[in-house]
Amino acid sequence: MILITEFMDELAVSKLRQKNEVVYDPSLVERQDAILELIGKTRAIIVRNKTLITKILINKASSLSCVGRLGVGLDNIDLVACQENNVTVYPATGANSNSVAEYVICSAMLLLRRAFQKNIEMISGVWPRQESSGLEVRGKTIGLIGYGEIAQRTSVIAKSLGMKVVAFDPYINASSDLWRDTEKLSLDNLLRVSDVISLHIPLNKETNNLLDENKLSLVKPSAVLINSARGGILDENALAKALKENRIRGAALDVFSEEPLSEEKAKKFSQLNNIILTPHIAGITEESNERVSQMIADKVEKHLSDI
Repeated sequence: MILITEFMDELAVSKLRQKNEVVYDPSLVERQDAILELIGKTRAIIVRNKTLITKILINKASSLSCVGRLGVGLDNIDLVACQENNVTVYPATGANSNSVAEYVICSAMLLLRRAFQKNIEMISGVWPRQESSGLEVRGKTIGLIGYGEIAQRTSVIAKSLGMKVVAFDPYINASSDLWRDTEKLSLDNLLRVSDVISLHIPLNKETNNLLDENKLSLVKPSAVLINSARGGILDENALAKALKENRIRGAALDVFSEEPLSEEKAKKFSQLNNIILTPHIAGITEESNERVSQMIADKVEKHLSDI
């Protein structure tokens, strides 16, 4: 049996059903206990970022052979437990890169221009022309924290718009060809020189609260910050304070330390007019959902047919 616990493109689900027994129930993501009840008969499980693939689940999954991840982040999957139990994990590497990259560039444009959140003033008869003039992206420096596939795709779009690209990634060798037309910087220097800062790193012990109050103090007042990677990488309270005091021009957050974002946790952003909040959708467009779903369906089907 193939168990799918979060939303997936229907055509990809239909393809899997041609040769396999499939249980497709996106509501299962809210019922982890129900997943545990089904996992004993499951040969493959397909998830997004909310289903927890824990050691307890893996140990109970006597027939489980692989996990398909409809995305690229793996922090909801116990990779050690999977390895110990010979469970292969398949992320959808590259399938949603363009969607996230477009989100980053679009957000940068909106935040720098400052002209697209004026509906209330305009409808009330105010004419906020001068304060809405804003900045162009051409000639600005975008700093990418992490320089994996999504960041690299973002850099291609940024360069086509006339932006300079700098990046911080201690895991890519300094002699790599990736640095041929992208400047490699330390994290502190990147924060100091960038007009647009975008996060492209996983959440782990090393990156938890990486951008705290001290790091945010290095950012230029004219710069904007975008997090479409993982919540918890930056201190949301420190960011809200910096935005309120205009020590950072603006920010776009697609991910949060608590998801869904509760009313209580969102209060710190409620009086800010220089922030964009979205519900973890940077990598989800109709096109990317089709690509991600088809890629994982193909990988899972091939894996099961080969064993």
